[in-house]
Amino acid sequence: MMAIVKAITEVCGDEGRWIHYGATSNDILDTATGLQLVQALALIEGKLRTLLGVLLRRAEETKTLVCVGRTHGQHGVPTTYGLRFAIWASEVGRHIERLGQLRPRVCAGQMTGAVGTQAAMGPKGMEVQATMMQALGLVPVDVSNQVISRDRYAEYFMFCANVATTLDKIGVEVRSLQRTEIGEVEEAFGAKQVGSSTMPHKRNPIKSEQVCGLARIIRSSVEPALANNTLWDERDLTNSSCERVLFPEASVLTDHCIRLMTTVLSGLVINKAAIRRNLEFLHGINMAESVMIELTRRGMNRQDAHERVRVASMQALAEGRPVAELLGDDPEVVRFCGKDEIVALLSPDAYIGTAVAQVERVVAKLSPAVKG
Repeated sequence: MMAIVKAITEVCGDEGRWIHYGATSNDILDTATGLQLVQALALIEGKLRTLLGVLLRRAEETKTLVCVGRTHGQHGVPTTYGLRFAIWASEVGRHIERLGQLRPRVCAGQMTGAVGTQAAMGPKGMEVQATMMQALGLVPVDVSNQVISRDRYAEYFMFCANVATTLDKIGVEVRSLQRTEIGEVEEAFGAKQVGSSTMPHKRNPIKSEQVCGLARIIRSSVEPALANNTLWDERDLTNSSCERVLFPEASVLTDHCIRLMTTVLSGLVINKAAIRRNLEFLHGINMAESVMIELTRRGMNRQDAHERVRVASMQALAEGRPVAELLGDDPEVVRFCGKDEIVALLSPDAYIGTAVAQVERVVAKLSPAVKG
């Protein structure tokens, strides 16, 4: 900082005596960081809005595409691909909202002098700071010591980590669903792209894997960013060295991961045949809840209904028999639901509740946020 001050002073002639008047190095450095964060958040926001647009488009396209819902890695009742995309879109929408909320706290500057008292600037020090920050388009700190309190910057890094974790979450799902034995989605794969140096058949989800790996680096910035707020007295230099790494690395990687996941989702191939195959894999056993709910609705005790359907489901899994056949052989079940009705209740397409309406609500709510 001192080298810059001397260089500017030398070219300012007699007026050079006013260069850096009443300021300390971090008045310049931290205020410059605030200006950089204005630009960084603008770049990140633009890419988040683009990502949101892609997610909403995919949600709308697939809002009626019924698929297996999985909990604990096991087949549960059906969901839709549209609902999955809408959940991710809703998360990205909240990140855009968070970005707007944190901007005035993060994009701040100061002109407070050696230990924050503004003593060198006299009684109009607060006015000087306010005028300066207005000219720069930054929020002036209410109070500081020699440096801007690092809770502001910690919030920025936690925001980056939160965004990266959403991207990680999406990437994990893409990777899981691209497993050979599931095969429901696939990252776009170029005609001359190579999946493995030794296994010519491989088509690996490398972009999603890259996002998941880099998310770990972005999240790792949070702990040192928090520790940077615990400086000695009016300041020390323990924050300085690691911030030179944290700011560019976390910012660049967050920007990169958003762009990369946008590319993945834009070109994501959806295999409807595999989705239907997986949906029918258990021959209706994963639809047991539907039968239990209907039996209860028609008058059977809920716990009794649960037990009868559970026993039939376990037997169907053990013997490889259709659960509809076993339920149809239970006279107590048939007393409430006929055999044809049981078969209808085991249809996954008829058991997606309000999934389509939920997707439509999310699309309507968040579409304006795509353009800002």
